[in-house]
Amino acid sequence: MADGPLIVQSDRTVLLEVAHPEAEDARHDLAVFAELERAPEHIHTYRITRLGLWNARAAGHRAEDMLGTLERYSKFPIPQSVAVDIRETVGRYGKLVITRDDEGELILRSDDLAVLTEVASAKRIAPLLTRRIDDTTFAVEAWARGQLKQELVKLGWPAEDLAGYTPGTPHEIALKEDGWHLRDYQNKAVDNFFEGGSGVVVLPCGAGKTLVGAGAMATAKTTTLVLVTNTVSARQWRDELLRRTTLTEEEIGEYSGQSKEIKPVTIATYQILTAKRKGQYAHLSLLDAMDWGLVVYDEVHLLPAPVFKLTAELQARRRLGLTATLVREDGREGDVFSLIGPKRFDAPWKEIEAQGFISPAACYEVRVDLPPSDRLEYAASADDERYRLAATAPAKLDVVRALVRRHEGERILIIGQYLDQIDTLAQVLDAPQLTGATPVWEREELFQKFRTGEIKVLVVSKVANFSVDLPEATVAIQVSGSFGSRQEEAQRLGRLLRPKESGLSANFYTLVARDTVDQDFAQNRQRFLAEQGYSYTILDSGSLDAVAA
Repeated sequence: MADGPLIVQSDRTVLLEVAHPEAEDARHDLAVFAELERAPEHIHTYRITRLGLWNARAAGHRAEDMLGTLERYSKFPIPQSVAVDIRETVGRYGKLVITRDDEGELILRSDDLAVLTEVASAKRIAPLLTRRIDDTTFAVEAWARGQLKQELVKLGWPAEDLAGYTPGTPHEIALKEDGWHLRDYQNKAVDNFFEGGSGVVVLPCGAGKTLVGAGAMATAKTTTLVLVTNTVSARQWRDELLRRTTLTEEEIGEYSGQSKEIKPVTIATYQILTAKRKGQYAHLSLLDAMDWGLVVYDEVHLLPAPVFKLTAELQARRRLGLTATLVREDGREGDVFSLIGPKRFDAPWKEIEAQGFISPAACYEVRVDLPPSDRLEYAASADDERYRLAATAPAKLDVVRALVRRHEGERILIIGQYLDQIDTLAQVLDAPQLTGATPVWEREELFQKFRTGEIKVLVVSKVANFSVDLPEATVAIQVSGSFGSRQEEAQRLGRLLRPKESGLSANFYTLVARDTVDQDFAQNRQRFLAEQGYSYTILDSGSLDAVAA
């Protein structure tokens, strides 16, 4: 066995030796089917999960391919139990098929009688089946397609959904051909999506997920419902579709708290879809307002829980999820897999960077010492108060000022979690601030002034994490965050990754109060980016001269 960078263990964990010369290649291949759990300095720990294996299988990777990766890079022989487990787990995907019979009735079919009998007798699945047709087939309730897939994943038998999709109302959509075209990986993402029927495309922030959505719309040529995180994002989608496709303003509607237009292409916010009046979802009629042939979910990792239930009823419509990370902090990756669809395409961040389509980025963790009085207050506080005290420590203000001076003239985002901290930062830096309370018109105005360079420093809350296009931002200073949120870390770095006209590289700073839970949460937040190949340089706040300008 070669002296590789991996050690595969019988509990399905995989250790990666970071300093090994083949570590980057191994990380790239391993990320196809394994999830990074811990990323300290020298040894990173991955775990091989059922969902990771099924997503890899749905994206076209065979069990032998995955075992080949482990064998190629492993320092020691792979435990026999792990090899058997991978083959058997991957083999479970598609043992059951949801399809239709000649009359169009929904059916569940399997050539494995034991598997079919097992699932049909399960307490939560039996009510979804109407009758047994023959040894290999059960009829399924017409409304139960989504719920059946959810329950089958929970049982460990993910079904392949071949029941087809309504074409929707035809609507002519084409990509404009005026000096641009989809990149190769964007075309591949669109092709893989249609080959699979429905599912999720995973691309780094700045790599053109909106263009993949536009490419899918131009291929489907049907009425389309686009679901997005907020109104600012809705308007960016509209502008991009007007710029890149043959759609006109009269064909694109906005359905949000401020506008209720229903057009052949309608862009709606998650908030409006989950808004309730007298205990009932007030805008569910949107889902049936037109015969949608395609539903696009932007930032699918943020899909609110109620939208999963609504999506279970949309299984006859083709569904495209777009995201930079399949990580969900609520652990509902299985629902994304079963209801939106499995991963159809995934491009590693560093691979897209190497092709020049996203900007290189350097990540720094700046550790800040609390003065004795603050340290004592922290030590004497209750557990639920400690993170806020550490995250909003006044000692971070001088560090922010020093970093802003160091990057004077660049476009800088200062990102905070707490509104009082954001107020203080804006006052100290004499910079405008943008929070959830900022009106949409003012948000758009501030973002536009930042893009043009009229504003160089902008203090923002988490509302700027998602779907905000700020291509010339080169510096982000994260002063506080959502506890240990990996998806937030990915989104915040993503604000910097769009290629710069200035040619400057990106610098991402996270300020951490030393020896506090702030430092513990930072390690967890960094896990996803470490999986993508980004490493954090640890700096002491007293020696910021060490940072390369």
